[in-house]
Amino acid sequence: MQRRQFLCQAGATLAAASTVGLVGCTPATTRPGGSAAAAVGTHLQTDDRQLAPIHAQIDRITGVYVCTRPFRAAGPRIEMERLGEKTVVHNYGHGGSGWSLSWGSGTLALHMAQSTGATELGVIGCGAIGLTTALLAQRAGLAVRIYAKELPPDVFSMRASGLWTPDSRICQATHAPALAERWEMMTRLSYARYQSLLGLPGQPVEWIEGYSLSDAPFGKFHGDVPDEPEYGDFSDRVGDLTPRSVELAPGSHPFPEPYVRRYTTLMFNISSYANYLLNEFRAAGGHIEVREFHQPSDLHALPERTLVNATGYGARALFKDDSVIPVRGQTARLIPQPEVRYGLRSGNISVVPRSDGILVQVIGDAGNFNNPDTTPHREASEAAVRELADLMSQMRRG
Repeated sequence: MQRRQFLCQAGATLAAASTVGLVGCTPATTRPGGSAAAAVGTHLQTDDRQLAPIHAQIDRITGVYVCTRPFRAAGPRIEMERLGEKTVVHNYGHGGSGWSLSWGSGTLALHMAQSTGATELGVIGCGAIGLTTALLAQRAGLAVRIYAKELPPDVFSMRASGLWTPDSRICQATHAPALAERWEMMTRLSYARYQSLLGLPGQPVEWIEGYSLSDAPFGKFHGDVPDEPEYGDFSDRVGDLTPRSVELAPGSHPFPEPYVRRYTTLMFNISSYANYLLNEFRAAGGHIEVREFHQPSDLHALPERTLVNATGYGARALFKDDSVIPVRGQTARLIPQPEVRYGLRSGNISVVPRSDGILVQVIGDAGNFNNPDTTPHREASEAAVRELADLMSQMRRG
């Protein structure tokens, strides 16, 4: 029972969190002795749709990828710093919420940059945060150049799972009250922007449904990993944004577990989304220069007097910011199946049905916090794919 109950922070509670309108952190609370249905605020529903089986075979793994989420106990660093004649606007440290919060945090960073009177802006970094900040600055009338050591698809942002998780490892719980209002602002700004990207060619952003499975009743699970801190949970602040999850009646779904919730969330098809952002930036006259910086003084050589530092985990080395803690995450990508349009959360795995491949993520494992190792451990991903295969073999057909 404990294995099926265990859902890790940073998206492991997708279904329950969407009960209060948000995907990403801690699930909805049920009162002691109360039912999950009462927490959802609706009666048990049925789900008679046919779900295409996922071909979960290790010989269909096309790659195993590792990223280091840039966690800061106090949350993202979005603030200005004078560096000689330069003004640097820092915009990094978003944990597992970089894609989800990028438009909102980029807006805050842009306002700071505009306060300097700049008409030209240099952006350091070409991941989720750097690209969106650069686009926002262009649309505000600034001439923008991106400087980056790596470009998509080689940036760590490309290795994210691709789900809307705006409070995934966003801060330590003790810092949550101080971050709450800024977080809500970033979340609402980002969510509104994503609504304008729905339906575009290549489906950079789309809605999906998914299923959270358990062999015990849904309740208040923190999803704590033993060696990780308690993370901030802001889900109750934006309960009006996304659809609520629903608990499905036993026997009305094809899964072997007795307790199932169907959730609805935003998904980023990261390959097409990153390509869209790059094309938009270049079409608006943006320039990209491949360049590596080793210390803050290297920035003095740039022509722009105002810069945005969007280097993510790279800020730890570049600006000697030891508050940036790497949180390791690993995913395996299976050959795409266009017919599979649903996500899953079950046991030790998360499944995301992106157009560039079905992502199978290992969740709940210890040893990832403050772990900068980016070496893929294929055996762990193969075990996760086998667990998914076991689930598929037990699903009811027809």
